[in-house]
Amino acid sequence: MTARLIAIRILALLSVLLGVDYVAWRWLDSVNWSAWWIAVPLVLAETCSLVDTFLFCLTMWRAKDRPRPTSAPQGTVDVFITTYDEPLELVMTTATAAQRIAYPHETWILDDGARPALRAAAESAGIGYVTRSEDWTGKPRHAKAGNLNNALFRTDGEFLLILDADQIPDPLILHRTLGYFADDPEVALVQTPQYFTNVDEADPLGSQAPLFYGPIQQGKDGWNAAFFCGSNAVLRRDALMQLGIVGYVRDITTSTKKALRTGSALLAREARRTDDESLAAQLLLVRDAIGHARRRIAEGTPIDEATNHVRRVAHRASQELVAGDVAQIRADLETIARLPIERDAELDAVIVDDTALDELATVELSPLGAVQAVTRLLDVLRIDRGHEAQPVLPLATISVTEDMATAMQLHSLGWRSVYHHEILAHGLAPEDLRTMLTQRLRWAQGTIQVMLRDNPLVKRGLSAGQRLMYFATMWSYLSGFTAVVYLAAPVIYLLFGIMPVAAWSADFFLRFLPYFLLNQALFLVVGRGMRTWRGQQYSLALFPVWIRACGTAFANVVLGRPLSFAVTRKDGRDPRGVPWREIWPQLAAMVVLVVALVVGVIRVLVGAGDGTGTLVNTVWVLYDLLVFSVIIQAARYRGPAARTAVPPSGGEA
Repeated sequence: MTARLIAIRILALLSVLLGVDYVAWRWLDSVNWSAWWIAVPLVLAETCSLVDTFLFCLTMWRAKDRPRPTSAPQGTVDVFITTYDEPLELVMTTATAAQRIAYPHETWILDDGARPALRAAAESAGIGYVTRSEDWTGKPRHAKAGNLNNALFRTDGEFLLILDADQIPDPLILHRTLGYFADDPEVALVQTPQYFTNVDEADPLGSQAPLFYGPIQQGKDGWNAAFFCGSNAVLRRDALMQLGIVGYVRDITTSTKKALRTGSALLAREARRTDDESLAAQLLLVRDAIGHARRRIAEGTPIDEATNHVRRVAHRASQELVAGDVAQIRADLETIARLPIERDAELDAVIVDDTALDELATVELSPLGAVQAVTRLLDVLRIDRGHEAQPVLPLATISVTEDMATAMQLHSLGWRSVYHHEILAHGLAPEDLRTMLTQRLRWAQGTIQVMLRDNPLVKRGLSAGQRLMYFATMWSYLSGFTAVVYLAAPVIYLLFGIMPVAAWSADFFLRFLPYFLLNQALFLVVGRGMRTWRGQQYSLALFPVWIRACGTAFANVVLGRPLSFAVTRKDGRDPRGVPWREIWPQLAAMVVLVVALVVGVIRVLVGAGDGTGTLVNTVWVLYDLLVFSVIIQAARYRGPAARTAVPPSGGEA
């Protein structure tokens, strides 16, 4: 264990202990219950912040600085370059750079825009070109995940290097990463950092994310929870195909269980409605067969075997009822034959052998209308996912951010991941505030979708550490709600003198300040000189984006409302200019903070305000204004300077 990791663990442990002491004191001794409507939300927000602290400390507890792989690179590789509407020149620049990767491979452009000009350019350069097959027409497209899933069945490399259209790979990217797969046959994913060359040193849009593509991913790696970030990653095809097949089986199993459950209820209802005792008995017989099939599936019996029994019982029930009807028809015919009238010769041609019974017992002619619905459902389920373009979908399609969802499912199947901390591709970040906001909204929406559809805390196959590492990422996007409370509390005090705490006592300062300062010290040690301030600013300043993401993702998952997918611009600034409609909440908050600050000072000067409380909340407001100042910088930003960002020495992230 290194000295740095020991220092991190000491600071992490002290941060959590001091945080628990502070929050416990807040709940037990310092809540101003006479102003509960702001006091309780504030202490709840502080409790949520303690959860943040705990999850961050847990992440860094096992921070792993991996040595490079010992095995030589081996295996066949397909390099996938995903694109939709990015400029042709940009895509071809990335593709030709991918061709120059030193390790033997095949380069493919995955064009989800199906552009003839790009196809011609790729063919001219000797680069593979793939677009969606006709099978996708009229079916869910699943954005980037669908594009990759389509290409998986058109190629055959053992490993896949996935690059966004703007990510220029280093020629040695495969030499530096493939060895991990040979070192450990259970490794399914190797993720490398994303680094952007069109970012100024000030980084006003907060694109570089050095804390995430560094200490945080290294910390998750220590828990075997470093996840796929959509680009600059190598994946094992066998792992993805296993994931697709398991997903297919689970989907069919779930659908079959639902069909059987629905069928059982339908049969019971029809049995109660009919006055025909014979028909009711047969309906209940089929329902019993369904119950037996459901129990067998729960015990692990293959779906086909269990449902085939239901089909046989339903068919026999139909035959018996039809045979009874035929017997009655035959008796009627015999009666007619004895009548002294001229008979139609066609009556003698009635066929009542076993073949006739099979025909009469078909779905269309059977009196068992309820059985008809059940058997049709089972027949459809037996074939494939008819609503999808492909029965097998290896990359996760439950979210607009397929990367993290796919990694979590791979981890749940027992596969391992690696975070390789070296810059091996250089890309382009958003160059304007509007594009950045669109990108961050999509990330947050996708993460919340995964939390609602496949919550890691209850997902089978994940270790306790993996559950918490994935949950930490999801939890971070809920901070928009706590931000509202942190903004409101000082404003309410400065304007109206309403205190959310019982008193600004020595107990408060003796508990809060050590907790706060120790947290900052932990960030300094973890960051090792990295510029992490931008990340801290945007975690608060983008609170409207996080709240909107939670609302739209909930509406999509729970209420079934559509969620649009926007591709991040890679062709310079958005010509529409500053997105005033998107940042008005932050601007309004800044105005309110300034007004509250002025009013608070005036209240003290006229003797209507408490000096200590006003000082505390003034510092609080000034901090908030400093944080929100990044929005003004971003709105004024006019693109990168002529000199592009330079990666750290030695190529390390």
